[in-house]
Amino acid sequence: MELWTYEQEAWEAGTQTVCGVDEAGAGPLAGPVYAAAVILSRGLELPGLNDSKKLTEKRREALFDQIIAQAETYCVAFVTAAEIDEMDILNARMLAMNRAIAGLSITPELCLIDGNRDHGSAVAITAPHRCIVGGDGKSASIAAASILAKVSRDRYVSTELEAQYPQYQFAKHKGYGTKLHYAMLDQYGPCPAHRKSFLKKWEAKRP
Repeated sequence: MELWTYEQEAWEAGTQTVCGVDEAGAGPLAGPVYAAAVILSRGLELPGLNDSKKLTEKRREALFDQIIAQAETYCVAFVTAAEIDEMDILNARMLAMNRAIAGLSITPELCLIDGNRDHGSAVAITAPHRCIVGGDGKSASIAAASILAKVSRDRYVSTELEAQYPQYQFAKHKGYGTKLHYAMLDQYGPCPAHRKSFLKKWEAKRP
């Protein structure tokens, strides 16, 4: 599927500003969940643009710089580990996306949202939107948002959290539940960056 099909359909229907929205970091045991919203210009060429998960780290980094330089507007937002624990990850994902959309300098007429969920129990996407399952591989705008969210989160975890809590080796596992991460949890216990609600199974196994 051509990456601009959904945008083209919206433009042809009279929608002027189409925004792509995606989030990154829903699954890790630690750190914020990030979201990005991006409005790309019509006809913009970003060679190699694709779902961030299908790209190498080097390619993502290069595209990240191109997207922020050439997008009409973009915003990256996050919801902290403490906020995730307060509400749950689904509501936190919706809140992060709402924050990213609200931070754009242009109000989008339509948001293309990756996935099939547009609300949790307490938070819903409030902007006009359309959900697209697998959208980060089908829409240029969503693919761009997926790259901004993923790179921003990876950079934060690998630099900020790594510097604050070096004993957990966040730069290596990015907060995900790897063997190394669980070994560090066993040794040091959780830190303030951990999502306590994600550690219930680990805590249940502790002696």
